[in-house]
Amino acid sequence: MFKAFLIKYAEIGIKGKNRYLFEDALIRQIQHALKDVDGKFQVTKEQGRVYVEPEGEFDYEDTVDALKRVFGIAEICPVMICQDNGFEALAEDLLRYVDHVYPQKNRTFKMHVRRARKSYPGTSMSLNADLGERILKAYPEMKVDVHHPEILLVVEIRERIYIYSETIPGPGGMPVGTNGKAMLLLSGGIDSPVAGYMIAKRGVQIDAVYFHAPPYTSERAKQKVVDLARLVARYSGPINLHVVNFTDIQLYIYDQCPHDELTIIMRRYMMRIAEEIGKANKCLALITGESIGQVASQTVQSLAATNEVCTMPVFRPVIGFDKQEIIDIAYKINTYETSIEPYEDCCTIFVAKHPVTKPNVQVIRRSEEKLQEKIDDMVKTAVETAEVIRIH
Repeated sequence: MFKAFLIKYAEIGIKGKNRYLFEDALIRQIQHALKDVDGKFQVTKEQGRVYVEPEGEFDYEDTVDALKRVFGIAEICPVMICQDNGFEALAEDLLRYVDHVYPQKNRTFKMHVRRARKSYPGTSMSLNADLGERILKAYPEMKVDVHHPEILLVVEIRERIYIYSETIPGPGGMPVGTNGKAMLLLSGGIDSPVAGYMIAKRGVQIDAVYFHAPPYTSERAKQKVVDLARLVARYSGPINLHVVNFTDIQLYIYDQCPHDELTIIMRRYMMRIAEEIGKANKCLALITGESIGQVASQTVQSLAATNEVCTMPVFRPVIGFDKQEIIDIAYKINTYETSIEPYEDCCTIFVAKHPVTKPNVQVIRRSEEKLQEKIDDMVKTAVETAEVIRIH
């Protein structure tokens, strides 16, 4: 019965003369998301509407699951498509729809006819009344409730006629690729995959950088981050994951700098490296999963000290969230179980017992002066030798 899906968007509708650019981007993202779904699909737009129409047999559940991961979609409506063969044929199609979708008829309903094609006979009000009357005659146990109906039956009269009542929530946001590109600092924790998801939801294409410290971190820790990137990529589209060997830099900092400053200085060099890789890959910003006060490196003073080395803007979408709020989103996007696997990243291996929580930037700079003999070459080597993994 459901031969197509009506795709509704929200924010795209207020984009004025540029709206077509966002619609086209949304269509491209839908086409990309449906590549791995059984079946062939046509994705078209018509008067503020986007339609997904299968060509022949298709997997309904997989199609809906794929569409629910496309940013820019506000609602997904499975629709029955009818040709315009007059009012009587429309009434019969509507009754067939109700009978198929709602086997239990003891429900309240409301008709909502949208007569986008004004040449169709009658008015929206008269069609509401006439079609509602047909339903009441065919199914007397159904009742009309115009204020709080259990079922809202929508009939859109365009070149063809679309009948639907079910609305499946989409992820919202903006189509990926409509708001530039940013580099995500991706660890094996809970927060950074959520941060990547949230920025991608605003239409930003993302790449990622992961700091690996063999032999202190295992290959399984690296694989965990690859797995997390793959889960984020289900929403964001393909991600280039840059794996940076950070061992030599960490050991050098550990040998030369005060141990209570290790975390801050390491984070500052991570940001420097991420920015270098980001610039080389046309990124306009960095993304981190930092939340104020969650750990020592995330106090306001620590974040200010970290930011000081960056010329790019740093986006921190979970900055004001508490841990449970972040975990709730991690469950929603299916990254939580992977994030809590017991494979530590390089930050946790070298953490000091009593890290400084209110670092003074001037003091940190003086500590970094001890690194000047070798650190620039080490950073250059880390950037040049980074492994790039294409995540689909």
